[in-house]
Amino acid sequence: MKSVAFIVSFLLTFSLCQAQDKDQELVGTVSFVTSNNVYVKFDSTEEIKVGDLLQVSGKDCLKVTDKSSVSIVCSIMDDCSINKGDIVSFIFPSKEVIVEPVPVIVPVEPEPDDKVPEGSKESLFTENIRGRISASSYNLFSNTRDDRHRLMTRFSMDANHIGDSKFSVQTYLNYRNITSGGSSYDGRTSILNVFNLNLKYDVSPDLFVIGGRAINPKASSLGANDGLIAEKYFGNFYVGAMGGFRPDIYDYGFNSDLLQYGGYIGIETAADNVYSQTTAGVMEQTNAGNTDRRYVYLQHSSTLSELNLFGSMELDIFSKTGVNSRLTNLYLSARYRFSRAVNLMVSYDARKRIIYYETYDSLIEQLLDDDLARQGVRMRLNVRPVKILWLGASYSNRFQSDNQNKSDNIYAYATLSKIPSIGGRMNISYNLNNSNYLASNILSVRYSREFFENNLSAEVYYRIANYTYENSLLGDFAQDFYGLNLSYRLSRTWQLSILGEYSQFEAENTYRFYTRLIKRFYSKKKK
Repeated sequence: MKSVAFIVSFLLTFSLCQAQDKDQELVGTVSFVTSNNVYVKFDSTEEIKVGDLLQVSGKDCLKVTDKSSVSIVCSIMDDCSINKGDIVSFIFPSKEVIVEPVPVIVPVEPEPDDKVPEGSKESLFTENIRGRISASSYNLFSNTRDDRHRLMTRFSMDANHIGDSKFSVQTYLNYRNITSGGSSYDGRTSILNVFNLNLKYDVSPDLFVIGGRAINPKASSLGANDGLIAEKYFGNFYVGAMGGFRPDIYDYGFNSDLLQYGGYIGIETAADNVYSQTTAGVMEQTNAGNTDRRYVYLQHSSTLSELNLFGSMELDIFSKTGVNSRLTNLYLSARYRFSRAVNLMVSYDARKRIIYYETYDSLIEQLLDDDLARQGVRMRLNVRPVKILWLGASYSNRFQSDNQNKSDNIYAYATLSKIPSIGGRMNISYNLNNSNYLASNILSVRYSREFFENNLSAEVYYRIANYTYENSLLGDFAQDFYGLNLSYRLSRTWQLSILGEYSQFEAENTYRFYTRLIKRFYSKKKK
């Protein structure tokens, strides 16, 4: 009898587990992808919670950071490649099926305590570390002038949410050492530039603080800030504040006299095929405690289906000379992708010299006398008539009201991505430039291909440049360039490249060599 009871209990337990373990699947579609977030649309998100993982092609690729009733916002995990239109799935257990068990008494061993210890809450953030270290040398040898040698080291890293924590580090350092075979070079020979070096702390998913040297993407025209940046989101709206010091205008180092501070507000929206971000702010920049510059700025970027828009503006509102305001910077650009084979970009910019009233105190009148906007218009068209052929052309024009510093530039190229029969790629380009003092024509031909399972990339090229100087005794002259570029992938993270170039102009022969070793690194979680 006991054996019958045991069998009945086992079958009942097995059927109950089967009813409970049957998983269900929600399927959604990627509606929009930005540099930081992925937006996925579902019929309903009731079963999805912040922190859940979503799958693409059977792999955990997305982590939920925010949600609405039919849409969720995700961060990308494990360096997955996510595109608009991708199918996303979420697996979750079905609702518990209640089955009335037959009252059979069976001895059961006590179950172990499987409670999750307190404090083991899953992190809202996922580590993503990407970095690169490179060492390079540039060597120039000439039979008519001094040799020149330059050593350069670069280190860049984006270490986001180290150890799935709230801390992130960003850095970009550049060191150059220049040596010359003669005494004609009198510039700086040892140069260390710190472009980015900061620590970010995410207090919560909608509030962060950054300390150190950082460039705020919501105020990109401002440049680097040595100090603090704080930003807080309220739904689609955000507010931010920054304070610190401008880098020194001569050596880009730290300068405690150049205090600056300001704030900004903005709105960010995201929906199907639409993303936009608009920021407005004000900045006060000082020198030794006195106002050097005060201005307001506006920045906007948006994507409307296949149309990308960007604009920025700076309006100076401080003056010691009675000038009420000056529009010192205006930039507008639009790019439209008609199809995968055709895209067009148009941009316009108007810039005036930025005047720092304390820094340039003795030059103010001279600078204001030359207070003309340097304007520019640029258009670029890329077309792919067939799968292996790309064609492109661009035109840019620089001008100002006194006809000085004007320039017209025309560039065109054709790239054959796969040459029939012999393989490899061929690129032909032509550049025509006319300015107040120079006219140039440059024709370039390049051929490249890969060897040894794409581990070795080789490129040979020839370039001829013709120059005509206006009002110069030099007249017309031409210069020929011959080059070979080899790049070998030593491993997944190591790469070595060597470029050699020979140029000839009349009696001058010049040899250039550029060697670079690159090491890339990623999170340990990356595969």
